[in-house]
Amino acid sequence: MEFNLIITGVGGQGGLTLSRIIGNAAMKEGYNVRIGETLGMSQRYGSVLSYLRFGEEVYSPLIEEGEADLMLALEPAEALRNARFLSGKSYAIVNAYPIHTATTLVGKEEYPDLNDVQKALKRICPVEMMDFQKEADKINPRTLGVLMLGYAYGRGLVPLRKESLIEGIKETLKAKLWEVNILALERGIELAR
Repeated sequence: MEFNLIITGVGGQGGLTLSRIIGNAAMKEGYNVRIGETLGMSQRYGSVLSYLRFGEEVYSPLIEEGEADLMLALEPAEALRNARFLSGKSYAIVNAYPIHTATTLVGKEEYPDLNDVQKALKRICPVEMMDFQKEADKINPRTLGVLMLGYAYGRGLVPLRKESLIEGIKETLKAKLWEVNILALERGIELAR
């Protein structure tokens, strides 16, 4: 068994924390876990990409192009930017909440239309795109990644037990954040039904 996950977004969205939660959950189940990261400038909403691989025998953290089983895209333009990791065997869960950069805000670049983002990704693999941020905001805006993880789990796309994901949350986050993140995980699972 080998599972390859791409988590992509921009700085400040919690993508790196999410990769650690899932990595800790996978270790609870006895898997070898490898995590690799590419960071932009988080203060300026730079691109953040996490590679997370787990399985019986996993030695490298990097995922080759076309080899992702799942992409959790916390930001839609970043999903498009990292579509090279997707193939027909992949599945993409995309947050339809755009975060504009300084260049799009001043009109130097145009932010892609969300329907165009979805259409482009659907040419590669199955895609589910919704405003997960809106749902996370009802709990706590910083629970976006965990809510999306719950959604992916609820869709049967994460080969880990729910109990392990909860343990991953507890092992990664401070105790005062456990309750709100477990609530977000549950809400994501509920949305997937």
